[in-house]
Amino acid sequence: MLTLVCADRVGIVAAVSRFLAERGGFITDSQQYADRDAGRFFMRVAFEATDERIGTTTRLREDFATVGGEFGMDWQITAAADRPRMLIAVSKGSHCLADLLHRWQTGTLAIDIMGVVSNHPDMRRITEWQGIPFHELPPNGDKAAQEEALAAIFERTWSDYLILARYMQVLSEELVQRLEGRCVNIHHSFLPGFKGARPYHRAHERGVKLIGATAHFVTADLDEGPIIEQAVERVDHRATPEDMIRIGRDIEAQVLARAVGWLADRRVLLNGGKTVVFR
Repeated sequence: MLTLVCADRVGIVAAVSRFLAERGGFITDSQQYADRDAGRFFMRVAFEATDERIGTTTRLREDFATVGGEFGMDWQITAAADRPRMLIAVSKGSHCLADLLHRWQTGTLAIDIMGVVSNHPDMRRITEWQGIPFHELPPNGDKAAQEEALAAIFERTWSDYLILARYMQVLSEELVQRLEGRCVNIHHSFLPGFKGARPYHRAHERGVKLIGATAHFVTADLDEGPIIEQAVERVDHRATPEDMIRIGRDIEAQVLARAVGWLADRRVLLNGGKTVVFR
C-alpha cells in the first residue's frame, strides 16, 4: 500500500504508475484527489507483486525515496500484513469499546489493540476477557499523573493511534500536540452543535429532529479537529432524553468503528483542518 500527499503538479500519477510497473507491481486499487484550492494532491494505491522484481518492503521504500524526493511527497509504503497498533482510552461507557473489541475479535477490524486505558475500573472485566491488557490510570482526579501514565503506555506499546472511545477527559494541549494526527475521538453530537456535558438533554430541550455522532482527530481546539466520519438518525417529538441516549450510543459505536476501520486501511489523509477519506 502506498499513500502520499504533495503539492499538486502534472506527472504524479504517471511517476507512481511507472515506478510500480517497472517492478512488476500490479495495481489493484487506485484513488486520487486534487484539492485545487489548497494546491495539494492526495493518492492511495493498493498493489500486488507479480514477480520477484518488486523485492522487499524495505527495498521498495528505498527505491521510492527518489520519486518521493522529486515531487516533495509525504509518503508511506506499508505491507498488507502491517496492522496499525492502537491504544484505546475509555471511561465508564462501554458501547464504543465493546463494539471495537467485538469487531477486532471477529477479524472484521484489521488492527492490533495494544491495550485499554481508563480513569475508572469499570471496563477491566470486558477488556481482560478478550485477553487485552487493561491499565487503570492513577486515581483521585490527578489529571497530570493520568496523562503522564497514558503517554507512557502509548509510547511503551509503540502504538500508532490513541482512540478515545468515550474517554471523558479533556486532554491537555501539550499531550494533544504530542499526538497530533494520531489521536481520534468520538463526539456525541453531529458537530458543531451541543458540545460539552449532557448533549442529548440539551438537544431534547431544543426539540431537535436529527441526532448524530462525529469521529474526528483531536486538536487543541475542543471538538474542532478534522472530521473523519459522521452519521445522523431522525427522531421526533416523542423521543425522550433516554431514547436519544440509546439511539446516540448506537450511532457513536458505528461511526467510531468506521473511522477506525478506514485508518486501518490507510484511507484517511489529513488536509489541513479537513481530511481526505478514500472509501
